[in-house]
Amino acid sequence: MSTDAVVIGSGPNGLAAAIRLAEAGRSVVVLEAADHYGGAVRTEELTLPGFRHDTFSSVYPAGAASPVFGRMPLAEHGLEWVHPASCYATPLPDGPAPVLYRSMDETVASLDAVHAGDGAAWAGFATPYLKAWDALRATMLSGFPPIEGPAKLLVQAGPIGTLKFTRLLAESSVGLGRRTFESGGARAWLYGSAMHGDTPPNKPGGAIAAAYLNLLGHAVGWPSPRGGAGRLADALVGYLTSLGGEVRTGARVERVLVSGGRAVGAGVAGGEELRAPIVVADVMPKALAAMAGDALSGWYASMLKRYVYGPATLKLDWALDGPIPWTDPGARGAGTVHVAGSEDELLATVQRAEYGLPEHPFLLMGQQSIADPTRAPAGKHTAWAYTHGPASAAVWDGEVDRHVERVEAQVERYAPGFRDLILARHVLSPAALEERNANLVGGDVGGGSYTLRQVVFRPVPKVSPYRTPIKGLFLGSAAAFPGGAVHGVPGDAAAAAALRRWP
Repeated sequence: MSTDAVVIGSGPNGLAAAIRLAEAGRSVVVLEAADHYGGAVRTEELTLPGFRHDTFSSVYPAGAASPVFGRMPLAEHGLEWVHPASCYATPLPDGPAPVLYRSMDETVASLDAVHAGDGAAWAGFATPYLKAWDALRATMLSGFPPIEGPAKLLVQAGPIGTLKFTRLLAESSVGLGRRTFESGGARAWLYGSAMHGDTPPNKPGGAIAAAYLNLLGHAVGWPSPRGGAGRLADALVGYLTSLGGEVRTGARVERVLVSGGRAVGAGVAGGEELRAPIVVADVMPKALAAMAGDALSGWYASMLKRYVYGPATLKLDWALDGPIPWTDPGARGAGTVHVAGSEDELLATVQRAEYGLPEHPFLLMGQQSIADPTRAPAGKHTAWAYTHGPASAAVWDGEVDRHVERVEAQVERYAPGFRDLILARHVLSPAALEERNANLVGGDVGGGSYTLRQVVFRPVPKVSPYRTPIKGLFLGSAAAFPGGAVHGVPGDAAAAAALRRWP
């Protein structure tokens, strides 16, 4: 069988690549190893009948801001964004929880309740960037090299504003927090966003991760699809199908077919070969190297094999008998809750998590059923949490059950009675995450480490990170610039690169 293009993987990047190709009139087949499309964008009844849980990712500020998704008629294919009362809250051991609202005024009031003046400090920092939001979005959500966005930023924010933004790229969120806020509570609020972006607060690059996620909250919110994350995948597949594209599940690609130094298709488990002059791979670098085999060698293959993955993740989902009984009312309406404790506790926890499993882990939690009652039976709720630890199987060996207990005890500190509401739980260890989705290497849910070098040059230092040395083979996964989160930009950029070569 032959087609114009083969896309390996049906995650949001793979689907975005396929859509770009189909929009250009190419026949496209997407090959997905799993039994369902969507990659890490999937919803299942993981615990009890009627409780709809997002298996992997769940909250999509970058998806709501994505220029790739924005140009697609996804609403016509069933996508509806649901916005909670607030984006996220950070419960503190003493004092009110700081909360990020879409409204700047409400956010300022929340931060001022923690410490007078911290709200105004945040507004002073964030407002200039929000005024230049179009330019900022174009800078953060575009293919590599990002030229148009920075040029717009220079015009909209001016030289000083652009210089301040550039400073954030190499700054830690601890540095940004300490020069912006007087209180430890407001700083803990900011550091939680850095951790949400898989960037430790004390590491370079944390400032831009934290600032950008918060700015996204003001600009577009932190929404989720009504009915579950899988509705986004449904909408992408629906649009692709309307363009004539095809998605085949249960089709695991074992190798990229190469002849005369160029890709000519993909070989599927079982012996089938699908011929195509364009192959876009929504896979991680080591998987790409394995699929291409000896055809991909030299410095490029060596760099792929040295690609650095992020921390391991433990993911829990709960079916609950009622809403989480947060002590702080600010947390009750938030779609996301960063459970971290005080500034000092958070920083100590993050440091400990680099080498072991802390007693009071940092938690990224979601309670989507608060704003979306379709997620659970009447009067019931769903919730999820994940926490990071070292990317070492030895650290997790025999510790998963004990760490589940630590996670639930951490929630109980800020929501007494939480454990009494648990009707059922579902646990995905780091190994189980990778088993469910091969792109989550070692339980890394971010598509690779966000060290400063790897933020810019993903996956290798190259003018086009999407083109490989094999003609016709392109990389369009979260391992390519601009990286993880659900926005489809790497896949779309890889397909655009393919079309520039073969218009």
